[in-house]
Amino acid sequence: MALILRLVRHLLQSPTAVRRRFTPTVLDAIEAAVGRAEAQHGGEVRFVVESDLGIAALLARRSARDRAIDVFAAKRVWDTAHNNGVLVYVLWADRAVEIVADRGFNGLVSADEWAEACRSMERAFRAGDWQGGAVSGVATVGKLVARHYPASDHKPNELPDRPLLL
Repeated sequence: MALILRLVRHLLQSPTAVRRRFTPTVLDAIEAAVGRAEAQHGGEVRFVVESDLGIAALLARRSARDRAIDVFAAKRVWDTAHNNGVLVYVLWADRAVEIVADRGFNGLVSADEWAEACRSMERAFRAGDWQGGAVSGVATVGKLVARHYPASDHKPNELPDRPLLL
């Protein structure tokens, strides 16, 4: 039954529904938040929102986490000089947020810390606060990154700051 409900939920979603919530103004605010966060640390943050999964992925019971790992690889978030890229992934149809951090964070930031940042964004999104939830989430991620990768004057911007809608 849960699979059928998930299939229906995904089939009824569209990129248009995501664009109605993540408007250019909201995307601008998220982009600015990523820029502010990255000015405070030596890591890279990539924010991606996807409306839904395809039928094959749903029938294979792919989770939001599974898809986030795929996006992490496909968008080359792992390909940073210090292995300190972080993907913030939102799967709209599931109302799920996942954070995938590169191996440079292994043993530094706990799974619980990343998960709390995700749950905080999910709570804001459920309340209809797309911009506030995303901006606050990026700031939280920025603080976790800054704890282990302080800002550097010579840090290039290795990943786009602009959020990506898939």
